[in-house]
Amino acid sequence: MFQSFRWRLPSLALLLALLLAAGTAAADTYQVNYAVRVDPAQGEAEVAISLEGKRLPSRLTLHIDPERHSDFRSEQKLEVDDDTVTWHPAGKQSRLSYRFAIENRKGKDSYDAMITDDWAVFRSDALIPPVAVKAAKGLESEAVLDFDLPDGWSSAAPYDNFDKAGNRFRITDPGRSFVRPKGWLILGHIASRQDIISDIDVRIAAPRGQGLRLQDTLAFIGWTLPHLRKIFPDFPPRMLIVTADDPMWRGGLSAPNSQFMHLDRPHISGNRTSSLVHEMVHIGTSIHGTDRSDWIVEGIAEFYAVEILHRSGAISEQRFLETLDELAAWGEESPGLFTGDSSGATTAKAVGVMYAVDQEIREKTSGEASLDDVATALAKDGGTVSVKDFIDTAEQVAGGSLEALQTIRQQLDED
Repeated sequence: MFQSFRWRLPSLALLLALLLAAGTAAADTYQVNYAVRVDPAQGEAEVAISLEGKRLPSRLTLHIDPERHSDFRSEQKLEVDDDTVTWHPAGKQSRLSYRFAIENRKGKDSYDAMITDDWAVFRSDALIPPVAVKAAKGLESEAVLDFDLPDGWSSAAPYDNFDKAGNRFRITDPGRSFVRPKGWLILGHIASRQDIISDIDVRIAAPRGQGLRLQDTLAFIGWTLPHLRKIFPDFPPRMLIVTADDPMWRGGLSAPNSQFMHLDRPHISGNRTSSLVHEMVHIGTSIHGTDRSDWIVEGIAEFYAVEILHRSGAISEQRFLETLDELAAWGEESPGLFTGDSSGATTAKAVGVMYAVDQEIREKTSGEASLDDVATALAKDGGTVSVKDFIDTAEQVAGGSLEALQTIRQQLDED
């Protein structure tokens, strides 16, 4: 009997330890509710951020756009100073409210955020601006995004829609103690198609009446995404693609777990690249450049916008090589790679660098490695990628220095 009890002691101790740990975890977690009421008549959203828990952060600093965020209110201490709002939660419950102007122009005649009587398209990381949080060490948040929409409206966001009737989403932001929604949203009278592709929950959504190509787009992603998933195994578990017609911006724009693609953009363009694949690469890598390394981010995305079409059989070897030649010719117009934001001729030039690196790595490793391994490593690290990061990673994969990067390394050393 005594021996039996002794055997149970470790289990009892373990149970007590687990209970204490669970209590500590609960005490170190607070709830964040983002309540959003959309008002098409005013072109605005009324936003309320509510915090609840035994312990709350002592300070939240919101970095706002004064032209879009206004009318901040709270019963707690609040300081509004141009493009910064400092909020001091207190007690076990605190609430901050403000107004958000949804529409935003991108260029003279187009928008990257818009609201009509029937729908709205914009980014949740514009709706909820960047937030710097001062909180006790170990204090974590759990968050819900809750929409109050006009009658007949529904919603799509790149998160778990755990209450579809209530338009409520469970927000996740791995690695962040303060969880904030990010990525594209579409609200209103919408049409959508959804499927699981390579274990990724993919949804394509558009304003109702503009969704004639949703199934085509889903099929194209089903053709290409499995190849991308092999390069980026940590691709987000959900991806939302929002599409809409004029006057939305006539291009593609990626964001965390999501992208916007104009209705008229072809899946494969006349020069045999794909804007849709390009933006999916951005989602898969989650890397960012500096004013000297943006060409790396854009070059990788555009290289795979061609390579994935080639790899999947959508274009032939001959067409693939012709496209690389055309991009190389266009790249001659670029003044150089270290030119700030990479686009047009600079991105075309960067594709040539990526192809040369890919071929040299394959040669040096007898086909055992390629640019895929470089892209995988950069995506795994995430964050900002410098020119040195790219060179070091590529040469580590290759097992030695790369002739294709020597000129770039020399320029880096000279600067």
